[in-house]
Amino acid sequence: MFIVNSYSLAIILCIVTMFCWGSWGNTLKLAGKSWRYELYYWDYVIGIFLFSIIMGLTLGSFGQHGRPFLADLGQVSTAVVVSAVIGGIIFNGSNILLSASTSIAGMSVAFPLGVGLALVLGVFINYFGAPKGDPALIFCGVGLIIIALILNGLASAGKGNKSTVDKRRSRKGILLAMFSGVLMSFFYRFVAAAMDLDNFVSPEPGKATPYTAFFLFSLGIVISNFLFNTIAMRRPVEGAPVSYKEYFKGSVSTHSVGIFGGVVWGLGTLLSYIAAGKAGAAISYALGQGAPMIAALWGVLIWREFKGCGKSVTRLLALMFIFFLTGLAFIVAAGGN
Repeated sequence: MFIVNSYSLAIILCIVTMFCWGSWGNTLKLAGKSWRYELYYWDYVIGIFLFSIIMGLTLGSFGQHGRPFLADLGQVSTAVVVSAVIGGIIFNGSNILLSASTSIAGMSVAFPLGVGLALVLGVFINYFGAPKGDPALIFCGVGLIIIALILNGLASAGKGNKSTVDKRRSRKGILLAMFSGVLMSFFYRFVAAAMDLDNFVSPEPGKATPYTAFFLFSLGIVISNFLFNTIAMRRPVEGAPVSYKEYFKGSVSTHSVGIFGGVVWGLGTLLSYIAAGKAGAAISYALGQGAPMIAALWGVLIWREFKGCGKSVTRLLALMFIFFLTGLAFIVAAGGN
């Protein structure tokens, strides 16, 4: 199977993860023009699950290093299966909330707040679960990212005059993003616990390779989606309920957008798991969760979510990006030490 043998390559994969995790929301925005996010989300989940199978049977099976995907899947312990599946369930609940927030408040608000909060809490959880890297540099980096999140919140508040309805929607989107972030901070630790992070070439018996862990994780997403997304469809945070009948009326192109979004997110996630062997779970997770910066760039430059705002908001956004980039640089340096 394909594995990473150097810290520098692991960092490159983490950067790719950051771009993938920060970009999949564009497919949600595209689909949202004619497709409710609850319906889009089914295609997104299908994309993740299919991608996990394809990667397991290809990159997870080729080569002479490590256990092939099917052989590894057959030997994992029950505890490992449960841990990875729980990670998928936790992630799915948080991501549905994030999708709802994005549909209401936009990418430039939902992602920096929701995913950024998940980054801050998740780094602490993953570092103390599997310590690797200089803690002083890691937590200094996290501190800078917290400042970036505060700046993003101030920029969001300064968007300009809004109607009472718009303000109420914005508050709802912010609350959903916060709940999403708290929940999302826990999923990675469960998946990391399913793997032998110290040895992907000859993993401990019963432990999973990154490819098997990713498949079990995606299985948890699929299983939980029948509950979580059905609830979201019947009791939406905004708008009228939607039915499965409406989902099957969607065109091939509409379904393809959601599936592609799942593949993009799935690629980033798998690369993060692969990189964790050399970079450590905390650093791999933290760099990938730099996604809010990418999402905010999409929201500002492409979707024009801050169009018409004053210079003070522009300055706040610029400072947000500076603090975010500096924080990420500290986290990269932490692994070098």
